[in-house]
Amino acid sequence: MSADSVGIPQISREKNGRPAAPERIVHLGIGNFTRAHQAWYTEHAPDAAQWGIAGFTGRGPRMRDLLESQDCVYTLITSGAQNDEFEVISSLSSMHSGSDTAALRARFADPNISIVTSTVTEAGYMRAHNGDLDVANADVAADLRALKANSRADGLKTVPVRMVAGFLARRRAGVGPITVLPCDNLAGNGAAFRKVVEQAIAEVDPSLLDWTRLNVAWATSMVDRITPATTQNDIELVERVKGWHDAAPVRTEPFREWVIAGDFPSGRPAWDEAGAVITDDVTPYEQRKLWMLNGSHTTLAYCGSLFGYETVADAVADPTLRSWINEWWDLAGHYVSVPTDEYRKQLLERFENPNIRHLLLQIATDGSEKLPVRIVPAARKALKDGRSTAPAARAIAAWILFLTRFTDKLADVNKDKVVAYAKACFESDGSIDDDGVKHVVAYLDHSLASSAAFVDEVVSQIGVVSQFAAANRQA
Repeated sequence: MSADSVGIPQISREKNGRPAAPERIVHLGIGNFTRAHQAWYTEHAPDAAQWGIAGFTGRGPRMRDLLESQDCVYTLITSGAQNDEFEVISSLSSMHSGSDTAALRARFADPNISIVTSTVTEAGYMRAHNGDLDVANADVAADLRALKANSRADGLKTVPVRMVAGFLARRRAGVGPITVLPCDNLAGNGAAFRKVVEQAIAEVDPSLLDWTRLNVAWATSMVDRITPATTQNDIELVERVKGWHDAAPVRTEPFREWVIAGDFPSGRPAWDEAGAVITDDVTPYEQRKLWMLNGSHTTLAYCGSLFGYETVADAVADPTLRSWINEWWDLAGHYVSVPTDEYRKQLLERFENPNIRHLLLQIATDGSEKLPVRIVPAARKALKDGRSTAPAARAIAAWILFLTRFTDKLADVNKDKVVAYAKACFESDGSIDDDGVKHVVAYLDHSLASSAAFVDEVVSQIGVVSQFAAANRQA
């Protein structure tokens, strides 16, 4: 539905937002989460008028096209259990396609740019299982060759190599220091991002390493705000309530959290005055969030889909799934060093929110990259301590079943490989092949695969999840 066809004016910066701020932040991977989280904090910082964001998309130009058509402003719908609140977010000053390396290079060379933030997901780091840059990946290898041959190469596909292109441009320009602040659901995201970018630098131009160590500060952050995909209903709601057409509104929950550690030699917005926590150590917060929220989301995504549910709210209302989530929280919470009791209550309230239609299939994306950081760490600790590993094994078992039953709906950067592994877990008569299960577990973590007890638990949980899921679908 277009604004012209219904006679509703389109949202615009002139009529509905505030003037574009000068660009001082580059963000890689603009999507709904960024627009509900980092852009919100920047919008609400008291010095927002001085901190505009130059946004670059992740995998395609769609978000750029939508936002450019409305001056990069959009409507944020904050949905509590009882009501919706609306506000216009104006902190994006420009939008670009992620593959527009020329535009990215120009921003890096701009002395006004002080910070690079990112939400590219775990998959965007292009890491091998050991955390190193996956130089065997075809896109990574092609980008490295292109940039090594031409430091002004355009159309780069991978984020670590795009960062190298940006740093090369900044060094040529001779401008000041810059901070890189990843905002992905990955423990130690600053160190993890730094590792793959520096390894890409070593492949392209090792002399750049000395420059980055003097001019680049690597920060770390933990982010949290449940933000589902935009629906046609969201677009129509904004039209009814606000009287303007917005092609790219964002619906989100009231809860939000941002914990940041690191140096900002060229300054930063006053995010702390908008509610962000500035600390020396993000680790306890990110472990609580990654393991308890993201880990339970992952369990719900696969178990809930197998049970026949579509959303988090639907799945968590199921007594069996709710009990499984509480078992996971008991396990993961045991290894979190900050309080979890109140956090668990908040999680349930957030999951139950009927106005946040968080699709399980959206959460299920790229499970091969998410399970190793959301489920595996707590599983390894529990195995070492002799605690029950059933909640962790259940998540892996559900993922295996999901891979075989939802292949046509699967979105995973390693789809072909992990689907083949999952199918090898079952004999032609449907019985479970223990060796096949072991290979899948080894794909996620070799130390877990070396434990016969853990592999046996995954085999057992495949049977448990299958039985409950079949019964639920028939009910």
